[in-house]
Amino acid sequence: MGHLDHAAFGWLTPVLSYAMACVGAALGLRCTVRALDTTGRSRRNWLLTAAAAIGSGIWTMHFVAMLGFGVTGTDIRYDVPLTVLSLVVAMAVVGAGVFAVGHGPDRVRSLLIGGLTTGVGVASMHYLGMAALRLHGQVRYDPLLVGLSVLIAVVAATAALWAALHIHAPAAVAVASLVMGAAVSSMHYTGMLAVSVEVAPSAAALPGATVMQFVFPLAVGLGSYLFITAAFVALSPTAGERAAYASAGRPTEPDEHPADAEHHGSRTAETARTRTRTH
Repeated sequence: MGHLDHAAFGWLTPVLSYAMACVGAALGLRCTVRALDTTGRSRRNWLLTAAAAIGSGIWTMHFVAMLGFGVTGTDIRYDVPLTVLSLVVAMAVVGAGVFAVGHGPDRVRSLLIGGLTTGVGVASMHYLGMAALRLHGQVRYDPLLVGLSVLIAVVAATAALWAALHIHAPAAVAVASLVMGAAVSSMHYTGMLAVSVEVAPSAAALPGATVMQFVFPLAVGLGSYLFITAAFVALSPTAGERAAYASAGRPTEPDEHPADAEHHGSRTAETARTRTRTH
């Protein structure tokens, strides 16, 4: 059996992968909150942005963590089409989950369906990414730990969608994002604990790309996308903020102008004098 190293660069890759998961979760939550405040095309666009953010964040978290993964006795390569497919699956299934929540008439049912769909999608992304590994040997999985990782993914996804429905304050979203980042990272490392590798040493060249040739540049690109999109969302006012700005900028008008008030007062006084002379 080959020895598995999950942190070849020390704490750098676990901490950085956790940060990516938190950024993706925070951005996804904010976009979903914005979506629920709008309708029509605007809601659709915000939900698409939320799906891209959460999917990219989870995928980037996984493969940044995989930068520190190594197996003694064999090199590691990655199948490029499968790796890209894992990213597409992450975005598509997360998209299905957030759209179920964003458009479902029954909030509780939509939340359960969306959480299950998104959680299974996150787990599928993880194991598709693992299927993209190419090494000299055979990869095996502990079924119990695999099942636990899928359960963690479903619970984490359901909690994230619940937060999107019920948590609107920026500080609360930040706390929820930290919790979600921890949950997603826990799912990843639980899945990695399920892995064992039986190494078969060989001098043959492995197919696929090295982590630095393909995975690292793609992860950096997606990470940059997340931070740029986060800045855009942070600077984009919500519907409530726009209404407040419009209300603050609208001049207030008094009930009557001073000249009219003075004229009205003069007429009232004249009427009173007339009545006094009459009596």
